[in-house]
Amino acid sequence: MLAVAGSALAGDKEKPSEKGADAVAAPKRLLQMQTAFSPALPGSGEAVRVFTRTVKQMSGGALSIKIVEPGRVAPTADMLDAIVNGDLAAAFTWSGYAASKAPVFGAFATIPFGPGPEDMTSWMLEGDGSRIHRDAYDKLGVAGIPCGIQGAKGGGWFRGDLNTVADLKGLRLRYGRVAGEVMARLGATLVPLPPGEFFYKLQQGTVDGGEMSTPSIDAALGFDRLGLPYYVPGWQQPSAVLDFLMRKDRWEALPATLRAQIETACRANIAWMLSRSPHMQGLAIDKLRASGVVIRQWSPELMKAFRSNSDIVLKEQADRDADFAAALANLRTFVGQNVGWRNLSRLP
Repeated sequence: MLAVAGSALAGDKEKPSEKGADAVAAPKRLLQMQTAFSPALPGSGEAVRVFTRTVKQMSGGALSIKIVEPGRVAPTADMLDAIVNGDLAAAFTWSGYAASKAPVFGAFATIPFGPGPEDMTSWMLEGDGSRIHRDAYDKLGVAGIPCGIQGAKGGGWFRGDLNTVADLKGLRLRYGRVAGEVMARLGATLVPLPPGEFFYKLQQGTVDGGEMSTPSIDAALGFDRLGLPYYVPGWQQPSAVLDFLMRKDRWEALPATLRAQIETACRANIAWMLSRSPHMQGLAIDKLRASGVVIRQWSPELMKAFRSNSDIVLKEQADRDADFAAALANLRTFVGQNVGWRNLSRLP
């Protein structure tokens, strides 16, 4: 389903720039960039188009990025390998796909009960987040630029009511790796499914529930038609970093001006996503309710169980990987330094 909406992309027509008599036209470059997100979907999909348009405008047309639909050259989860192997010139993706190569990327992708998008952005741009992120990609021979911050997912869609830990026993659920480990500790069975299959498996009853994405994406994909309750909040992924990737040698071959314009366009993309997401998710929740979806909040018992087991899973991950442990500690320290002001500044 994620690929259904993907192909309608109208590139801006080139406009001749006004040049003085002595001006020299910059050489035009075209960069093929595969995306992990269907460009017709709200939020992360829109961000792909906003980013490419910003780069073209900032460079005066010297650099155009052609969007390649998800899966066209390489499976979404394998785009990092395709970048390293030279099969892809560039990619726009989610940090979590790189966690199979280096667990440290989990600190940017999915930290249950972790920072929301504002705190994640602050850590990335003001704290050590970007440095840790850059160094991790550098070890893989890749230039990784933070290029978007996605807000919280919904908690998930389920075929029955969930109020106690006992209600999770034996359920077949789709969740990402970290949240999946939490659910498994609580008695559920993790069912790995690509995003495009989740809707149909849930409809058929092959799975009992699980997470998809943000409310706006879930609404765009028609999950309201299932007639199932939608649980919130998305404790499993309060925020996530989106990345622009190029192989390091290809990145360094670009003129310094173009590299700076891409980095600036990525920062602008982060700001755009932060400003768009709250309003967009609010409209999506209204749309889901209007379609008959019952929005349910997790019970205090389940939230307590999710949090305590998330702490255990994250500690186990930190014990296994020193880089992840250092990144997680750095993130928590940075966010913790802001708590005092956050509490003082918010109106009662």
